[in-house]
Amino acid sequence: MGKQTLGRRARLRAQTTADIKATALRHMAEGGPDAISLRAIARDLEMSGSAVYSYFDTRDALITELINDVYTALVDHVEAARDALPADDVAGRILAWATALREWSLANPQGFRLIYGDPVPGYQPPAGGPAPEPSKQACLGLTALAAAAWPYAKAVQDDNCTWEAFAPELVGTVREAFPDLPPAALALALRLWGRMHGLVALEVYGHLGPQARQPGDLYRAEMSDLIRSLALPDGDRDDRRHRSQV
Repeated sequence: MGKQTLGRRARLRAQTTADIKATALRHMAEGGPDAISLRAIARDLEMSGSAVYSYFDTRDALITELINDVYTALVDHVEAARDALPADDVAGRILAWATALREWSLANPQGFRLIYGDPVPGYQPPAGGPAPEPSKQACLGLTALAAAAWPYAKAVQDDNCTWEAFAPELVGTVREAFPDLPPAALALALRLWGRMHGLVALEVYGHLGPQARQPGDLYRAEMSDLIRSLALPDGDRDDRRHRSQV
């Protein structure tokens, strides 16, 4: 009986935790990042203030967990799309990642805004702590795409780049995972990210709709141009294969 009670309590706590997180994201969607408030969440869920603080002792603790959850969901989605293709299909894997990024972002606009939009006013991440592991995983996944493309792309990329051009923490993370990767390849990873992210951000924030009736077509064209710019083999073939996914 005691084990059954403990199991029920654990399930109830997990459900309430999920409800708190979902309510926080809804508040952010309705009122912006500064709308996240433990007291407001407690009111919506008909909880006492002390009860909600037993789940998250500060608003920043809640936001930190939300950021980790969102990054994890995004990374799982884009990595699954990438890994559905063989490792030697470099162009296809880049396009699959980009397609999955847009797909996830449009389905989860609140999460996208939390990790890629304006900072939550007053939010302080854990003191002295490193970047969240899911965020690092996203960075390394994108860098892995650039590393795979580098043998082809280096011929069309500017190699006038040094490690001093990047944040030390980023350099440490990347060089530990890819010790033979030159700094210009990291610059390529950031440029890949910029081209993937740019149109997605415009679309999520509603700035693209008035100008583009078919934003998916525009995004696909941008990604096709990205593939061609990297001089990857069979880029057109890979674009045709993934055309219906964008």
